[in-house]
Amino acid sequence: MTMDRRQASERVTVVLSIECLKGSSKADEWTGDMLQTGDIVEELKIGSSVSIRSPFKNGKTGIQRLLHSSFKSKDTSIQVRVRRGDDEFAELQACIVPNESAGRKQYMLRAIDDPNYAVGFCDRTESDCFALQASRNSRMVSALTRTQLQDGYVAYPWGRKMQEFLSVPNSSCFLSLLFFPKSSDRAASRYNDLEDTLARANAWLTASQSSGVPVVFMNIHTESLLTKISGETASSTVNIAGSLSDLANMSNASLYGFEDYHGVDIGVVRAVRLWYAPLGGEFPLEIKIKESDTKLGFAISRTEEGFIYISSVIDGDDNAPSTRSGLNDLYKEALAASKWLVISRVSNQKVLPWMVSSSGAIRCFDTVSLSQKLSLHRHAKVPILIHVFLWDQALASNSRGSTSSRAIATPPVMPLPPEIQLSRQPNENQVMPLPPEASDDNISLSDGLDLRLDRDTAGDASFRFHDFSLPNNWV
Repeated sequence: MTMDRRQASERVTVVLSIECLKGSSKADEWTGDMLQTGDIVEELKIGSSVSIRSPFKNGKTGIQRLLHSSFKSKDTSIQVRVRRGDDEFAELQACIVPNESAGRKQYMLRAIDDPNYAVGFCDRTESDCFALQASRNSRMVSALTRTQLQDGYVAYPWGRKMQEFLSVPNSSCFLSLLFFPKSSDRAASRYNDLEDTLARANAWLTASQSSGVPVVFMNIHTESLLTKISGETASSTVNIAGSLSDLANMSNASLYGFEDYHGVDIGVVRAVRLWYAPLGGEFPLEIKIKESDTKLGFAISRTEEGFIYISSVIDGDDNAPSTRSGLNDLYKEALAASKWLVISRVSNQKVLPWMVSSSGAIRCFDTVSLSQKLSLHRHAKVPILIHVFLWDQALASNSRGSTSSRAIATPPVMPLPPEIQLSRQPNENQVMPLPPEASDDNISLSDGLDLRLDRDTAGDASFRFHDFSLPNNWV
């Protein structure tokens, strides 16, 4: 009987044990060199003055008081020696830090050599400690199952990156056009289906390439845009998918509706965004102005698809701004390659078409206002920075070499992404662009011209010139 009581007393002996709170960055807490859950604390050394050995008075509570007083006195260096089994020992060099998740005046130990690794103290019976030590392999597998990958937010210097790493600061090289579904009636209560929108996007891209615009397809996807609807539009679209069997009706619908919590009918418009890129990237040209310049030496026009391009250049004047900048040479290269020399940016602002309305009109930039802006540059003697589409990346290095003396800080060429490097150009049957005088949308400016303004097809704020009274009409 006396022997049984002695054995029972040994089994319930309470010791100070280690509790692993946070694993190390390499899960080294499962190796024999680091402290593990269930290790029995044998000795604590705090700083250079405090050293206590097992048994510890008041267990975990007493140790927490000691850690609290040491932390307040800024004596946070601690060395822990533990026992594992009967004759295996391990040590940890750590610092005392607050354990906020455990409450006030609660502390834990963070490893010096791995700040991710943290342990605390726990009161356990010696037999429980031995059981935990023996179950290390099974607990390791359990920890593997429970461990989740952590995520979070990190700060990022967007302003600096957008200045340093973009060819045009704060402006992307991604080009796209948004197609709204075309209305099928005058009241704009019904719209053509998604296939019609995709077909129009396809037609626009193919027509652009065939006319001589050096662009290549990148990607296409739908965009869902919310709008408020009412009347016949609401009655024909709301609850179009009342059941799972009706979902098939929505697969090709360009507009469907639903009723929100307040009873307002909301329409979801499925627009199509077409992404494209210039075949040879964008190339910057700086046109410097001299006091003696009376014209820039080139004319601009716009294609039916909304692209603005150089439609003609002056010949035989080596002192013209267009000749000095190398624009004439690029224009002639474009004609030889059956391409338009498309202007993509003026003063780093994109001047490309960006939207097709539900009426089918392409929203693009007005050639008249652009000509006026270019002429104002000439009058103010302010250099003009334009970007043009290239059709061959080799032209970038050639053009840069021939114009290096005139460009002070020329932005780098915007390259074609590697995933669309082409073995040959699409649309081998490109047509030669018409001569500039055959273009109805040709724009040229000269001071003192007698000209008549007519409405242009781009909208109420856009015009085009006709009946020039002088033979040479240059910007």
